[in-house]
Amino acid sequence: MAGQGFVYGIAAAITCAIQLTGYAVAYSLKTETFYDILGGVNYLALALWSAIAGSIDAPLNWVDDPRKILVTILFICSRGWLLIFLAWRAHERKGDSRFDEVLGKGGGQPQPFGFFVFWMAQAFWVFLISLPMLFVNSSQVNKPGFSAFDIAFAILFCAGVLIEILADIQKALWVKRGRKGDFCTDGVWAVSRHPNYFGEIFQWWCLFAFSYSSSNNGYTDPLWWVGILSPLFTMQILLTMEPTGLCNAEGKNLKRYYDKCPERYSKYRENTSILIPMIGYKYVPMFLKRTIFFDFEKYEYKPKSDGSVKNE
Repeated sequence: MAGQGFVYGIAAAITCAIQLTGYAVAYSLKTETFYDILGGVNYLALALWSAIAGSIDAPLNWVDDPRKILVTILFICSRGWLLIFLAWRAHERKGDSRFDEVLGKGGGQPQPFGFFVFWMAQAFWVFLISLPMLFVNSSQVNKPGFSAFDIAFAILFCAGVLIEILADIQKALWVKRGRKGDFCTDGVWAVSRHPNYFGEIFQWWCLFAFSYSSSNNGYTDPLWWVGILSPLFTMQILLTMEPTGLCNAEGKNLKRYYDKCPERYSKYRENTSILIPMIGYKYVPMFLKRTIFFDFEKYEYKPKSDGSVKNE
């Protein structure tokens, strides 16, 4: 019988194999070109593996279990878009500056361990994000129908994916048109400063909630609770870790906007939520912005009196 532990264990092994192989080949070639692409491929491999293995000795085969079919399709749509977008972006940019130092592209010494850390971080992210999907596909619970709770969170998951897709496309088109206006305010960017990150975080909270109906013992099922690492780790990466997410987009990296258009950009920040798409953000009290809206002080631009920028 392919129990949930077995499905999870092989999924972890698949992830390690893909990322370690990617690291070895990429470092030998001194390139980061297929780093993001292999992340996307890894997601799809885990979806395929869990769909096959989770059907072994299960009350319903995967093709007869609408809950497993839906979660797999939703997951593949989300990660399939990510794979397509990141492959296109890698082609357009012809490189990724995040890796310049560890690959020694600026004339420095290559750092094999530093490059290895990037690949292992991706391995953790892929596996942890996939936890709700793995949980549903490996579940032995026989609940072929959908509750109102399931339908609501499936719809909300789709909304999160759609917001991320719209944000990526609108930003890419804005760049193609020559970055008119110095910073993007097209579409969803008019109501959120980082709608792509919101969509990414929101969808994993929704999938974690959706997976609840596949638990054996409701809120006392420890393996279901493990799935909360999916949205929490996503938030950790996008909200607190350099050189990606908000730490890379905000703070000292806002200098280009304050140099070119300080008044317009200050007004945009005042009126626009950092994450959650909404209207009327300027009326939100500061203590709420600094807490539940995630607009933390560390994301502010703080030039020193001599014109340099403080590093938070």
